[in-house]
Amino acid sequence: MKTFIKTILILSAFMPFQTFSQKIITTSNSDSSLSITRDAKLDAVIEMQKKLNLEKQTVPGYRIQIYFGVNRQKASEIKLDFAGKYSDVAAYLTYQQPNFKVRVGDFTSRFEARKFLRDLEGKYPTTFIVPDDVRLPLLK
Repeated sequence: MKTFIKTILILSAFMPFQTFSQKIITTSNSDSSLSITRDAKLDAVIEMQKKLNLEKQTVPGYRIQIYFGVNRQKASEIKLDFAGKYSDVAAYLTYQQPNFKVRVGDFTSRFEARKFLRDLEGKYPTTFIVPDDVRLPLLK
């Protein structure tokens, strides 16, 4: 029995070395003295993050809500009216039971949203800034 316990203790002492062994990848260019050594699992994590980034094309930001109510027809009219006046700014019609919302813009900062809100004052009865997930800005 004592030899069995000793065997278990010896095996458990060497177990962490086997379970935490890493597959190391070394990359280097022929025209450079720089070589990069990394764990192979890093490539898998990077690929997983790339897939997640392709699925989610939004970032936290702000929009301006110009309508909130139960009338779908009125919400559609307000969205079309806005799109006619500001064709370069995106407008979104969403439904959150029992209300329809018309939100406009894809602003990454509250400052940008406030600047555009000044242009909308007096044109729509209830306008205010709301936090929302907005589309990623286009790269220039």
